[in-house]
Amino acid sequence: MIARLVNIDALPSDFPTHRHTADFWECLGRTVATYGFLEEVLGKAIFCFKATRRYKPDEVDTVFEEWVLMLEKALTDSLGHLIDQFGKAVRDHPEATVADLDMLLDALKEAAQLRNVLCHGSWSAPDGNGASQPLFVDRNLERFGRGIDCAFLKQTQKHVAEVSCAVINSVTQMGWQFPGSNGGIV
Repeated sequence: MIARLVNIDALPSDFPTHRHTADFWECLGRTVATYGFLEEVLGKAIFCFKATRRYKPDEVDTVFEEWVLMLEKALTDSLGHLIDQFGKAVRDHPEATVADLDMLLDALKEAAQLRNVLCHGSWSAPDGNGASQPLFVDRNLERFGRGIDCAFLKQTQKHVAEVSCAVINSVTQMGWQFPGSNGGIV
């Protein structure tokens, strides 16, 4: 039996991403980075809604200890869990006035499903129109079934930026400054 080894020196430049344009990779990278921004925003929003509740004096020490764990989880949790925690934090806040919370949570969950495809998919060669069919199978063993091109990625990036802003607005509409902002654009 003859061993067949990959001749690494003979591989194309930028292997295995060489079959796509730099524009495609930029669009994908910007979209993935926007998802990272969304995760950061959700973590900060969760903290805002939990930290601004009124607590009884005998609860303060316990709540303060829980905040440390909550902050750690906000840094490490998956997007889906952050969305669930955000919804719970808003619903549990006695003074929360987030309009259309269920619609926002649905938009966040929809965005989260696509995030996994974009971040974890293996990208096939693009077709004649520049669309690539990522190989991605979810936990239900369902394969993602459409090609993705720059136009789709730009639309997705815009949508994720918009839902990120809606999460920020859920905090600022309460009259609070969003953490890390100067009161203007985050």
